[in-house]
Amino acid sequence: MTLLDILRQDYQRFPENQTYEIYAEDVYFKDPLNEFRGCDRYRQNIHFIATWFKAVHLELHDLRQEGDRIRSDWTLSWNTPLPWFPRISIPGWSELTVNSEGKISRHLDYWHCSPWQVLRQHLPFASPPSQPKI
Repeated sequence: MTLLDILRQDYQRFPENQTYEIYAEDVYFKDPLNEFRGCDRYRQNIHFIATWFKAVHLELHDLRQEGDRIRSDWTLSWNTPLPWFPRISIPGWSELTVNSEGKISRHLDYWHCSPWQVLRQHLPFASPPSQPKI
């Protein structure tokens, strides 16, 4: 099974049963709200999502590899456990770097919306950002 096959499967069942063995022990992760290093921290971050948010869904739009770079385009959505359970949606993409051992050493997430737009979705009168054309 290729790394892309494993990633496709992980996206389908995200945030449950992720394949952490494909990440380097010192993997670097960064998104608009978080930045850290280490597979244990990466695992904790995914566990936080699985524990705190409800009905998490990660829709994969595209996944491709060129050399040691992998790009995935996706939309992450969930319900936040507030009394009105707002449905939050973040369209974005990831850039992954594969090291010489075939493990992901860097995972950078980018959003097609600002953190402020994500926060606004939690308000009862807000709507999610529109999905950009890819």
